[in-house]
Amino acid sequence: MKRMDKGKLEAYARSLGVDLFGVADLSPARDFIATQGGQHIGGYKRAVSLGVRLVDDVVDQLHDHQNLAAISTYRGLYAAVNSALDRVALMVAKRVQKAGHRAYPVPASSMLNNGKLEGAFSHKVAANLAGLGWIGKNCLLVNPEYGPRLRLATVLTDAPLEAENPMENRCGSCTRCVDICPVKAFTGAPFDPSEPRDARFRASLCDRYTEGRISVFGDVNCGLCVYACPYGSKRQGK
Repeated sequence: MKRMDKGKLEAYARSLGVDLFGVADLSPARDFIATQGGQHIGGYKRAVSLGVRLVDDVVDQLHDHQNLAAISTYRGLYAAVNSALDRVALMVAKRVQKAGHRAYPVPASSMLNNGKLEGAFSHKVAANLAGLGWIGKNCLLVNPEYGPRLRLATVLTDAPLEAENPMENRCGSCTRCVDICPVKAFTGAPFDPSEPRDARFRASLCDRYTEGRISVFGDVNCGLCVYACPYGSKRQGK
């Protein structure tokens, strides 16, 4: 078994195009992870969190919520970034496995068909524990430089990589994401891991709104909560 050099692994991931790299100690969230994804996923001790920044000029057009060109361009960007992240996660997992450690790449976007509108693993929780940002009132990972203008993927592993410390919430009194939501899906409550998601985010409202837009515009995402966040935005101050 080869020793894993965290710095070299990060350099490798960045050479493949990621903008954010961090390592999380998953032990504080182990019960939550096992409940959501099962005992196999819950058995991993570390997570390599990977992030790719979205393109600002595309996100900045999301305010024009009926503009088909803006909507289709955002959807294309969203899909392209997810695909790029999945490839990086695969290559990082292969690098970890080659060193003799277990590795389990989790796709950037995958929904479990269990009625809960959630995936098998929370990339946001891993990224938060890896010190890449905090979970905002929009229930997205908010990075201090990029805001929520990013996508995430994760490689679960047993490699004894040094983990970072979680980042404290910096949303303060800001409610821009809450205020802009067309269906008021966000309650404005700050993230609290001891509370259910419904205390912060009524996912069914968001899902129904998106489904309604799909019937008009095709396969689209809303993205207004991404657009509205002052973190990562160059058009408005914090």
